[in-house]
Amino acid sequence: MAPGFKFKSPARPRLPDGMRVYAIGDVHGRADLLAHLYALIDADLARRPPAQVMHIMLGDYIDRGPASREVIDLILARSVQHRVVALKGNHDSFVLQALDDPSAMGDWLLMHGVETLASYGLTAATVAKSRLSDLAQAFAAVLPAPHLEFFRGLKCSFSCGDFFFAHAGVRPGIALDRQSEEDLLWIRQDFLRHDGDFGKMIVHGHTPVRNVERRANRIGIDTAAYASGKLTALVIEGSTLRLIDTARIAARAA
Repeated sequence: MAPGFKFKSPARPRLPDGMRVYAIGDVHGRADLLAHLYALIDADLARRPPAQVMHIMLGDYIDRGPASREVIDLILARSVQHRVVALKGNHDSFVLQALDDPSAMGDWLLMHGVETLASYGLTAATVAKSRLSDLAQAFAAVLPAPHLEFFRGLKCSFSCGDFFFAHAGVRPGIALDRQSEEDLLWIRQDFLRHDGDFGKMIVHGHTPVRNVERRANRIGIDTAAYASGKLTALVIEGSTLRLIDTARIAARAA
């Protein structure tokens, strides 16, 4: 096992028998890393094909990195041959907000939305000289229909076996099936500092870490791919956890 990635309680959370999950952290416009990670996952599947496979994307597909549009294309293509559960990240939420209310475009730009707009062909010069309402209209015109459908279909959370997946985390003291969208997409310190039982093991992104962070009640897998070059997948099978990331050639046991 890798140091710092051990179970701290005797009762290990489990997935249903025959199921393997690849939970993938925040991509943030790094289509190159996502393509690399998918290739590593394909190699892992070829070595040890399971009965059932699920990819769970933890959100924040866009912004910061240079290729947000290409990231969505890759996920849509992946969904043709694999079961992909795509969760909503706080950055992803700005897409529909900006289309529904152009005033939200200003908030999105402050969250590195400029890079996403550029990936759809709206240059920084266009952004600089456009009113927010015009910019929202221009974005709506260049956003492909399958991409709009993708953003509209994003889930806020997903549960499987003893694991609960969400972009940011959950609010302590609130049942998992009653969590608010705002907390699932945005929560940070109240969740990160909590050391009690959430009812299931929470797998999340949102808060960047140098290495995957394994706690008794949660696993954080946002390894800041857009800046670090390391996009991480947590592989869950039964009660076994492994890691695959783009900073290494092959999977490593954890």
